[in-house]
Amino acid sequence: MANTNLEDELVSAESLMVDGQTEAAKKRLAALAEDAEEYVAENCPTTEDTQWFSFPTLFERLAYRRVENDPRQLEDVGEPFDRLYSDLALACVRLGDYEEAQEALKQTVRWNPMDCGARLDLAELYRTNGDMQEYLGLTYSVFSRASDARHLARAFANFSEYFGAAGKPETQAAALRAARRLDMGDDQKLTEMLEAAKGTDHDPDEVTDEETTELLGKEGLPDGANADIAVCLLFCASDAADFGNRNLATELTIRARDLVGTEACKALLELIHADDGKEGEDA
Repeated sequence: MANTNLEDELVSAESLMVDGQTEAAKKRLAALAEDAEEYVAENCPTTEDTQWFSFPTLFERLAYRRVENDPRQLEDVGEPFDRLYSDLALACVRLGDYEEAQEALKQTVRWNPMDCGARLDLAELYRTNGDMQEYLGLTYSVFSRASDARHLARAFANFSEYFGAAGKPETQAAALRAARRLDMGDDQKLTEMLEAAKGTDHDPDEVTDEETTELLGKEGLPDGANADIAVCLLFCASDAADFGNRNLATELTIRARDLVGTEACKALLELIHADDGKEGEDA
């Protein structure tokens, strides 16, 4: 591993998958994963050696890339490893090896705890294997980690399906409404769910924002009012306005307002454009 460019190896394995040689890609990726684990075991510091860092374990420290001052020069260990295991999981899924894919995705999350996409993919595999407790646990963990509205939308969609199976149509509708508020229109599964819900007992249009907050709160879920997401949306809206796309800017601003409310949205806009002067006020 020390003498091999992992990036090049991953590109080669991905090329095999593109060419339809999934079995060969899986073997290559599995061998790389075995070499990687051996390399980490031999070259990475132990937990005792890293007690002067703010994070308690080696894996967390690497995943958060807090290694700038590490004399062992491990800055790039975390990132290629999560990609390695993510590719291995994809190869396993294509071959129908769902249990192996599940184990590979566990490693992806291990190396990058903030990768909510991998968490949600792992949750789906748990559901495929009938483990609803892990499915719900991983889905719920996304709410405290997501920095992308799409991941939150997927999480709410997952819970909508769960509440439907549990015989709670009103809560199902509330979760679906929360998902729709965060959706950017590119999630095919959510689009299909919304279409199927029209005119039924779990139609999100039949639930108000106030009821959504109340119903999801009773289940221990946030209502989607995520300030971090709102800030991201407003920055994107500002960029869209600068490029002359006023329709997109308006849509993104409305989404941010729906997340945090009108007053909070105004306050965030004022902070974002505090140094812009008159131009910022116009935006």
